[in-house]
Amino acid sequence: MSFLRRRSATPAGPDFDVLAMDPGDWPGNLGAGLLPAPDGSCQGVFLRYDLFGGRGPAMIIGNLPEGSPAREVPEGEIPFEVAQLLLALGNDEEVKVVGAEDVPVMQGDNLLVVRRLKLSEGRISCVQFDRSDGVLVTIAAWDRPITDDLYALLKPLPAELFQQG
Repeated sequence: MSFLRRRSATPAGPDFDVLAMDPGDWPGNLGAGLLPAPDGSCQGVFLRYDLFGGRGPAMIIGNLPEGSPAREVPEGEIPFEVAQLLLALGNDEEVKVVGAEDVPVMQGDNLLVVRRLKLSEGRISCVQFDRSDGVLVTIAAWDRPITDDLYALLKPLPAELFQQG
């Protein structure tokens, strides 16, 4: 796995649980990126799941806590995770949010209100939901729909996964 790490000597792990799919449950490659703030705190984590043998990711899952600048997206603009997906795919066409729909979804015993974003690029699926701890989870997938089954696979990843080695 390739991880982006902070340049300081402090542990590079986030200060919050990262909700994603366990790397052992994913048949492709996994990469993770941390968004560090100038003070060294973690402003977000995104995980890139690659099924295409290095030709680009199939999915990016972001976890952005309250106050993260990456959450501040102007109306109609794409979320950070969609921009990362397009960048990783080498796709430079302009993509906009053209609509949104809130849908209730069960995740175990919890009811999530999932916002499904409609994008001008029809091959991208994108959903967002807020966790009870204020972390915004965004899932962006390329050329595959995001179904309710995916939410059952999401779980907190161990903090050790994000520590400097």
